[in-house]
Amino acid sequence: MLEDGVQLYAPDFANSGGGFKSCYFSELARLEEQNFWFRSRNQLIVWALSKYCKDFQSFLEVGCGTGFVLSGVSQAFPGATLLGSEIFSAGLGYAAARLPSVKFIQMDARDIPYREEFDVIGAFDVLEHIEDDMTVLCEVRAALKANGFMFITVPQHRWLWSPVDEYACHVRRYSASELYKKLESIGFDIVHSTSFVSLLLPAMLLSRLKQRHAQSSIDPADELKLSGGLNAFLYKVMQAELGFIKSGVNLPFGGSRLVVAKRRDWILK
Repeated sequence: MLEDGVQLYAPDFANSGGGFKSCYFSELARLEEQNFWFRSRNQLIVWALSKYCKDFQSFLEVGCGTGFVLSGVSQAFPGATLLGSEIFSAGLGYAAARLPSVKFIQMDARDIPYREEFDVIGAFDVLEHIEDDMTVLCEVRAALKANGFMFITVPQHRWLWSPVDEYACHVRRYSASELYKKLESIGFDIVHSTSFVSLLLPAMLLSRLKQRHAQSSIDPADELKLSGGLNAFLYKVMQAELGFIKSGVNLPFGGSRLVVAKRRDWILK
């Protein structure tokens, strides 16, 4: 089924897929390019792609949202064939406007319509929105070529749970061990893993504690609406952190985690 030139593989979920509110896309599209966290995450993803599979030819992003990550990947790897997927049709309009030369589809990550098709599949802050994350991981493995790579970012540490997670429609924050166990049990080997948003973790924890105990209502989206000066300072902190990661330091604690996993041919029983 086609809608505005986009293939719909899960049309029943195109406007009400759950796990996210499609009305958030307009705000994300407006804030991502300047926000320190989104910019720093893109740089981390591009660095990891360059380090672990720089010669990849095909890349699928699961849950591409407004296309911000794909825009970074496109700039860094202009020769690769990119495909963006999103369960909500609303997000794909913003993504296509950003990247008119990239193909986009609407699909449910629990039912990926490809088998052994991609060198790399990315899911960046997606799994935490989905109750049945194991089905998604199994579908990703099936869609990867032999020895293909999965790149994941997720929020971590359950003790950081706050109204921000509820606002973002998260169903969990991961621990590293939980994510490793899930990946390894279905046929992935962990190639690289590190926390990020580590230097800012104390400030993040204080913010979360304040939100939990606030007497009046607060807007969790305020974390995206920063002054120019504060945003610039936080970006510099994240740049220092990225320097540590590039030098080989795997940070044990942080608000988020990056995992690079490689498909293996056998599955643990």
